[in-house]
Amino acid sequence: MADITRRFGWRHLRSAPTAHIRHHKRGELVHDGPGQSFWFRALSAAISEVPVEDRELAMMFHARTADFQDVTVQATVTYRISDPAVAAGRVDFSVDPDSGGWRAAPLEQLGTLLTETAQQHALDVLSRTPLAVALADGVASVRDRIGAGLTAEPRLPATGIEVVATRVVAIRPEADVERALRTPARELIQQEADRATYERRAVAVERERTIAENELSSKIELARREEELVEQHGTNARREAEESAAADAVRAEAEASRTVRLAKAEAEAARENGDARAAAQSAWLRAHAEVDTATLHALAATLVAGNLPHIDNLTLSPDVLTGLLSRLGNADGARP
Repeated sequence: MADITRRFGWRHLRSAPTAHIRHHKRGELVHDGPGQSFWFRALSAAISEVPVEDRELAMMFHARTADFQDVTVQATVTYRISDPAVAAGRVDFSVDPDSGGWRAAPLEQLGTLLTETAQQHALDVLSRTPLAVALADGVASVRDRIGAGLTAEPRLPATGIEVVATRVVAIRPEADVERALRTPARELIQQEADRATYERRAVAVERERTIAENELSSKIELARREEELVEQHGTNARREAEESAAADAVRAEAEASRTVRLAKAEAEAARENGDARAAAQSAWLRAHAEVDTATLHALAATLVAGNLPHIDNLTLSPDVLTGLLSRLGNADGARP
């Protein structure tokens, strides 16, 4: 939209570089081109503003396939007005000299023209295409047909329109049909998911079995090692008992040998001691045999006196003294 300002009964127009301005004054073309800026009088001016930038036109329409199924086509057409003079002569692009806005709706007219033309070519393709093929390959075929049809349409160059690009976004069936078509794929996906689940479970079971086998093998190996340990303990205990018995035998043998040696030594000592005592006794007897009886009595009395306890006081009664003196007298009388 052009910017128009008013000063003292005059109007000033300033347009953008993407807008082509055509200014007629009293039927004569005064200004023509994009990005114009000029003064004018409203009563004598006729101004048209034609956009020359690329514009996107989104369209959506229904079609019927060869098997009588309704589909919705979503497409986008990029176009530009390549000949502003022709477009201004065929479509009303005139602007209000006070507001700068279009008096009519030229872009809607161009959009209707492009949409109906594209729809005509799309319907021509889809009406001979089954639904399954349209959903699988219909986007490319419809896009090519719409592009070729718009390029060959004689009304577009006659209106100054050039088609830049054509895109088909989607071709979709009705909701019920789409759900029905999705069902086999969903079932297949579900089957694949179930198969993956079963395989995962099978793998899990196999891994659990492997783990159980490993645990069982570990327990068996542990039991075997415990058995070996018990056998080793028994062997060690038996060896220890044998060594202890051997040590006890050696110790007993050594003790017996020592006892025998001690007994022999004691017997030898006893024998030598007895021999010495016998020799001493014999010598003692021989010595006493050569001594007279009085001497023996004196020695005996000496020995008895030596073995008597300590006597502080000795009391002799007359009877004892008389008997003792009698014995002494008898002994002296009997001695020659």
